[in-house]
Amino acid sequence: MSGTTGDQTHGILPARAISGMFKTDIIAAEMPPVDGQIQPASLDLRLGNKAFRVRASFLPGPGVSVADRLNALKLHAFDLSNGAVLETGCVYIVPLQESLNLPPDISATTNPKSSTGRLDVFTRVITDQGLAFDTVPNGYQGPLFAEISPLTFPILVRTGSRLSQIRFRRGAALVPDEELQQVHENLTLVSGGNQRIGGGVQLSIDLEGQGNGSLVGYRAKQHSGLIDVDRAGAHEPLDFWEPIFRRNAAELILDPNEFYILVSQEAVHVPPDFAAEMVPFDPLVGEFRVHYAGFFDPGFGHAEAGGIGSRAVLEVRSHDVPFIVEHGQTVGRLVYERMAERPDRLYGEGIGSNYQGQALKLSKHFRAAS
Repeated sequence: MSGTTGDQTHGILPARAISGMFKTDIIAAEMPPVDGQIQPASLDLRLGNKAFRVRASFLPGPGVSVADRLNALKLHAFDLSNGAVLETGCVYIVPLQESLNLPPDISATTNPKSSTGRLDVFTRVITDQGLAFDTVPNGYQGPLFAEISPLTFPILVRTGSRLSQIRFRRGAALVPDEELQQVHENLTLVSGGNQRIGGGVQLSIDLEGQGNGSLVGYRAKQHSGLIDVDRAGAHEPLDFWEPIFRRNAAELILDPNEFYILVSQEAVHVPPDFAAEMVPFDPLVGEFRVHYAGFFDPGFGHAEAGGIGSRAVLEVRSHDVPFIVEHGQTVGRLVYERMAERPDRLYGEGIGSNYQGQALKLSKHFRAAS
């Protein structure tokens, strides 16, 4: 039987509710959660012991389990207990350690962790009978699987590596634009940019920096070395990235199928009673996309949690043709959702948060530039 999370308020469930879901077997796992796995409004998902290389990505569809599809599509299976390399251009399916027994009033969404997106690792979560990626319907009971495809760097993973996050939701949580405008006027959701609201808070790109010669982004190098996803600060940035400096005009030509780390013009603030997520702005504005990785937890950029507004790092890839982006061009939007209750601890409050108060920043795997 499904358990209960206790609190019946609509919104995103906070860390203490997630902890309670482990205790009542709404979330099941062979091992209890480890330090840092439960974030203020999300849970990191852990890779299991075995991985499968498959011929193609897939969705199971009605009445079909992921295991059934794996039997038809797998090329080979291998053990992750002692670590294994996932190669670029390949698709892997990994059963996750966590499985779910959700009550009828609880649904969930998943997303790559921010550090995963900054490595250009394409990751999404699949459920049995799933009709959409990264979506867990109300009352779902069953296992979870990660689809993983490194696009730029080969990665070393192992049992327990955490590449994806899950966020649990009761009822309607989305904050409509009219209310979001009022929240912005009272609490300043973004500063230092366009400050436009429409389908969420719109974010634009910063290609101006501090003037000519200033660092405005990074372009990933091809044919680089291996990145261990569980080692923070262990890799030399210049072995993997080419810095991009502003030269005269504040614009950048995106080369097709190259991967870029850029930054928003706006400083973002997620107040304690809200959570946020970056979503596409409009696919019709250009032949590029932002790799929308990670959730923005309550307290991101919040002064009381050690932030003074934090920039949103943008993982950008152009498709098919070169495309020019200019300083101030809108590239994404932040949608805000209400928390069901305020978390006990905010992002940045002694929980190992890597990106509080950030500006342009690579993933935690790289040493800070000297």
